[in-house]
Amino acid sequence: MSAPSNILQDDTLLSRLDRRLFWLETKLALLGGLAVFSLMILAVVSVGGRNFANAPLPGYVDWIEQTMPLIAFIGVAYTQRLGGHIRMDILIGRLRGRALWMVELISTLVMLALMLLLVWGTFSHFLRAFDLAAPLWSRDSSMDIGLPLWPTKLLVPVGFSVLALRLMLQAWGFSRAFATGATRPVAVPLYEDAATAAAKEAATVSGFEDKEAS
Repeated sequence: MSAPSNILQDDTLLSRLDRRLFWLETKLALLGGLAVFSLMILAVVSVGGRNFANAPLPGYVDWIEQTMPLIAFIGVAYTQRLGGHIRMDILIGRLRGRALWMVELISTLVMLALMLLLVWGTFSHFLRAFDLAAPLWSRDSSMDIGLPLWPTKLLVPVGFSVLALRLMLQAWGFSRAFATGATRPVAVPLYEDAATAAAKEAATVSGFEDKEAS
């Protein structure tokens, strides 16, 4: 499972790069949120048109297919930075010090290798669909209204490339923590135990209650 985490910052180059990449990741995550909102609007327009005018939105399924990569892939780096992806903490939660950072480094490098392979594979898939000599620069299109598919296929390697950059920074952070023996390194998610997370959530709820009471 995933556990709550926090990310420390300082004035080192690693932390500065972490903050700059996080700015990009935040904007991409916002784009993914807007994609979800746009799907809701499309659903309302399509269902409303079908019920009230017997005219559903043309190409509704095509637009859903175009939007799905924004939802599925564009925000993965943002979630990785916050330590929000699913993970098994039964063993990791028992480790401390250099042993913990070594395990985190190894798992991060494995993920990085996988992401680099996926970037190569998905970009090759994009190139098979992209053709400057073809109409709308696309060799293939959606089945209903003929939307070009290369923009959708390009979003996948873009999302994976940003995730690969995030994993590089985290590998740097974990290797630095292993080398120095740091207990709370910067630019990497520091996972909190259940008791600490519950205490922070209780403090947050208590703060809201205090504001409402005042």
